[in-house]
Amino acid sequence: MRHLLQVDFPYTGPWGQEMSKIMNDLAQSIAQEPGLIWKIWTENESANEAGGIYLFQDKPSAQAYLDMHTARLKGFGIPHVNGKIFAVNDDLSRIDNAPL
Repeated sequence: MRHLLQVDFPYTGPWGQEMSKIMNDLAQSIAQEPGLIWKIWTENESANEAGGIYLFQDKPSAQAYLDMHTARLKGFGIPHVNGKIFAVNDDLSRIDNAPL
């Protein structure tokens, strides 16, 4: 069963295109993570938050990534990482045009 991972954390920039340039190598690395189907990068400059929404093939892949990514972010000096994992209801999500 597919699982969605929601992650957010305090972030002070860079934003937009500058973030895209600086984080390109990280994005390439994330694309190779076991079980990852896709990631949507999120940023909220006015709230100084960033994060992502990820779809994984299964819960163990999502949990392994969350554990690794939390440690990585803390290594970058980010003190608090919010992470939640949800099972995906494929049938209802397809009705509402989810990119499954």
